[in-house]
Formats: sequence, C-alpha cells, structure tokens
Amino acid sequence: MEIRIEGKNCVVTGANSGIGFATAEALASCGATVYMVCRNKEKGETALSKIQSSTGNPNVHLEVCDLLSISEIKSFASRFSSKDVPVHVLVNNAGLMEHKRITTSKGFELNFAVNVLGTYATTELMLPLLEIASPDARVVTVSSGGMYTTPLTSDLQFSDGKFSGAEQYARNKRVQVALTEKWAEMYKNKGIGFYSMHPGWAETPGVAKSLPDFNKWLSGKLRTSEEGADTVIWLALQPKEKLVSGGFYFDRAEAPKHLKFAATRQSHAIIDSIADTLRSLVVSKK
Repeated sequence: MEIRIEGKNCVVTGANSGIGFATAEALASCGATVYMVCRNKEKGETALSKIQSSTGNPNVHLEVCDLLSISEIKSFASRFSSKDVPVHVLVNNAGLMEHKRITTSKGFELNFAVNVLGTYATTELMLPLLEIASPDARVVTVSSGGMYTTPLTSDLQFSDGKFSGAEQYARNKRVQVALTEKWAEMYKNKGIGFYSMHPGWAETPGVAKSLPDFNKWLSGKLRTSEEGADTVIWLALQPKEKLVSGGFYFDRAEAPKHLKFAATRQSHAIIDSIADTLRSLVVSKK
C-alpha cells in the first residue's frame, strides 16, 4: 500500500464524499493524477480543495458529470478523450439507494439508471483510454454484499411486483458483479483487469441518507469511509498477476460470489442478454 504511482491516471466516480472521496485522496497520496467525477460542482470543488491540501498533490482534477444521464456520460467521455491521456485505473464508485420508485426524464428507474446503466456506460466509453494504459489498466467496481441476497434477473427496472428500493439496490449490485465477470471474459486480450468488491458496511453520507435507522442503530460500529475504501485502493495498487480478473473481493482477498444454498449461481447465465440490453440503451440514448 506504500506503492508510488506517479504518472498514472486514475478516474474515480462519486468522489466528493464517502468511499469515493477516501479512494481519491489515497490515490492522490500515492502520487497519481486523479480525476474526480462528481455530480455536484460545488461539492466537488470543496472535495478537490481538501484533497489537494491534505496530500500536497496538485494533480487532482474535477470532472462534473451526473451518472444518471447517458448524454452527460457521453459528453464526459468525449471531453476526457480529448485530453489524450491513458486511464490506468477506473473506479466505479458512484451509486445510490432510492426507496421510492422514481423515474428519470429518460424513463429509467433511478437506482438502475445510476448503479447499472451509469456504471456500464462509463466503463464501456472509457475502454479505449483504458486500452492505451494496458497492460496495467484496471477497472474496480464498488459493489455490495447486499448482492448475496438476490439472483440476477432480467427485470432490470423492477417492473414486476411491489417496488423495494433495498431489493432493487441488491439486484443492481448483483448485476455489477456479473458484468465484471463478463467484461473480464470479453476483454481478456486487451490488457485490462476487471474487479468488483464489497467495502463492508461503512458510515458514509450515502448510508446515512439511504439507511438512516440502520446507520443510527450501528453508529460507531460501522467502518469508516477509509476502511471501506481500503480494498478499492489495494486493488488499484497490487501487481495484476496477484489478482483474478472477474473476481469479487472483500478485505484484500477474493471472496465467493454466491452463498451456499442461495441459488444465485445459475442466474449469471443471463448476463449476456442483460449486457445486450444495456448496450442498446446506451447506443439509443442521446
């Protein structure tokens, strides 16, 4: 974890608070050039200033992009491509848990729009820049142990049954783990490693907002944002030959993706059709 990575470019989504902020700060401390992707310009600028001050690293930059919007993600990817810099590390951290069914202006269920479609679009659109950084390029997606409770489903927007934000979040996180497997298989010859991870339950602004009772009940017992980010940073720094592309990690070690008797393993067979659906949505949305 003491590795220096001067000259490497790291992109972290949802970087203005919580695990994203802790990740960006740690990577900046290691000497990386860090691009913080944040939805809110003012909060992003405050976070940027804090990281530059705490690390003494001036090579930290803010990119404003709302990951619920495919058009904004496309604009961000286009702007970033014009910088002509390789991307060595992409951390897909941005996410949310909305308990009410909210539909975006483009007709997508909100949790799905950010957690699944936003993560998918960001990763796919950054692939050319990741490929330039090969063989040292890697993508780390912050998933959740919540995914253990649910199999993969083609009902991506929770159209069937009574809507549950917590269950939709778990479904989204399962998709992220399955997509990581799919990307590792699809792009194994491109020199890019793909990893998903569970940060543990951390006391972050996101948890406080989406699970206030849980956060209050376990106040002082949850992990800090820095502890939650630890495995993200570890995955960003380790030699790739020590890691398993497509793997799911927890506390600096590969972890199982399925619990015994949970009947989730076979569900991953539908990831190809899910990836096709996501691809068509990204292509069709301006």
